Amino acid sequence: MSVFEIIMLVCFGAAWPFSIRKSLKTREVGSKSMVFLFALLLGYVAGILHKVFYLMDGVIILYILNGTMVSIDIALTFRNRLYQIRRSLAAAETGGTS
Repeated sequence: MSVFEIIMLVCFGAAWPFSIRKSLKTREVGSKSMVFLFALLLGYVAGILHKVFYLMDGVIILYILNGTMVSIDIALTFRNRLYQIRRSLAAAETGGTS
């Protein structure tokens, strides 16, 4: 178990609750990149697989936690994009802007 790996995962993971909260509250996508989110998720999955196949230790919990938070943010981004599409369609039907 590496203290540096733990610090890295804690620092990366600290931002996700704020991003998830903002996605839930605003229902806006903003400038979120799905490519970036999926790249992060792939990295966490690779970290989990490394722990499973080569060096199982408690750090796997941090990989799983971070991967779960990124997955939630991905799902919220898809949801929020649907909200934006619906708002745009509704605005187009009423002749207003949203």
